[in-house]
Amino acid sequence: MKKFFKKDSIENLLKKIKSKKVVLCHGVYDLLHPGHIEHFKQAKNLGDFLIVSITSDRFVNKGPGKPYFKENLRLKFLNSIEYIDAVILSDSPSAIESIKLIKPSFYVKGSDYKIRKSDISKKIYLEEKEVKKYGGKIAFTDGVTFSSTKILNDTFDVFDKKQKKFLSKIKNKYNFKEIINLINNFKDKKVLIIGEAIIDNYVLCEALGKSGKDPILMFQRLQTKKYLGGSTAIAKNISNFSKKTSLYCMTGEKDNYDNVIKRKLNNLKLSFFKKKNSPTIIKTKFLDSYNNNKIFGYYDFNDQGISKNEEEDIIKKLKKIIKNYDIVVVSDYGHGFITEKIAKFICSNSKILNINAQSNAGNHGFHSLRKYKNSRQIIINETELRTELRDKISDLRKLMLKLDKIVKFEKCIVTRGKNGAILYNKKSKSFYECPAFGIKVVDKIGAGDAMLAIISLMAEEKNKEDLLIFLGSVASSMIVESLANAVSIKKLDFINSIKTYLK
Repeated sequence: MKKFFKKDSIENLLKKIKSKKVVLCHGVYDLLHPGHIEHFKQAKNLGDFLIVSITSDRFVNKGPGKPYFKENLRLKFLNSIEYIDAVILSDSPSAIESIKLIKPSFYVKGSDYKIRKSDISKKIYLEEKEVKKYGGKIAFTDGVTFSSTKILNDTFDVFDKKQKKFLSKIKNKYNFKEIINLINNFKDKKVLIIGEAIIDNYVLCEALGKSGKDPILMFQRLQTKKYLGGSTAIAKNISNFSKKTSLYCMTGEKDNYDNVIKRKLNNLKLSFFKKKNSPTIIKTKFLDSYNNNKIFGYYDFNDQGISKNEEEDIIKKLKKIIKNYDIVVVSDYGHGFITEKIAKFICSNSKILNINAQSNAGNHGFHSLRKYKNSRQIIINETELRTELRDKISDLRKLMLKLDKIVKFEKCIVTRGKNGAILYNKKSKSFYECPAFGIKVVDKIGAGDAMLAIISLMAEEKNKEDLLIFLGSVASSMIVESLANAVSIKKLDFINSIKTYLK
């Protein structure tokens, strides 16, 4: 008997069974276990016809690597269960669309949802309201509950030994509620981000073959995608947590993309410095559309320094606003926005300063952290640190100590790609290492920016270095699963990822 129905066919089915009492269950059902079977059995007993809707892969927000089983397999699993009469795929982030479509007599949830406030997403309230709109009721099943996520984590080797050991320490030291409260408190942080706006331009193309006239490989351009990068990406991430986020960024006098930035950053306060005779920085990369491998790239920018008058204008602007913020985040990409004089002003006038001075193909060997002194936190990747100190062989911890003598910081975080990250707290003279958690790495662009956003929001926390570097690493792992900054770190997704790791 056919059980899987698409939207149009389920509507026809509902007309045929309109005299029956319809029951609806909704979920991800990534790994079916005895608890699910009992749940479906009890749900079916509430009515005549049980429909189960499952969340499509693209809306599953249970952390990196989830769902473990793709939607086509999850549909097949459910098709084989005798208590279920029909299965539908819900291409939506919640059960609301399924409820609107089915209009069930009963919408059934597991016993862990009986206490409504335990639902972090708060979707249970909206779902119950929607069910009642059509004369239905919400019901809860009883019985032993199991966690699919925990079973997957424990049984399917989602994490290696190093990751498991680190996560075990975090679980033993912090409870989930404590972490949620900390994240909820981000909303009251007044944060100012300063840095260059960058547009990441990704050109997806297909290789055609060698040119008939020249010894070069030819490509067909298929699609172009533009993403916010640089300080705008950091601001987007922070504004998803803090309601009091502001961005002061450099764009170009021509081709400035200001309207695009305003449209995509409509939940924060924006100020622009327009660099004369310059475009907004655009970093274009060409990718093979088959596997998203990068082929080559180029920059559009004017890397010349700003004039003395422009420098004074920037300092005047900062004098008016910088005192109003609890936390200042500087992301300096080395393209002429932040001079030594501006850097000195920022360092002297910020209550809490977080610094990231990135090395890239356009500034390699010319850009330095040395103009920043006495920051709360510095984040830098290992290659940048070794370039800064002209040392590619010494122990990383020794280099972090050496960097402190030059720029003076309270904490330094060095990111190491697949090798994770390491944090040094100067006051306690302690090091903390965290493994990387990226399971499906699509693109590393934006990972450091994501970590900077989270550790900046935690800058006022004391004696939580292990949690700080863990949450920063979780944020990075979320970003690397998509191209560039195609997604930002949303609060609920972030919390769900943490919950997945700590199951």
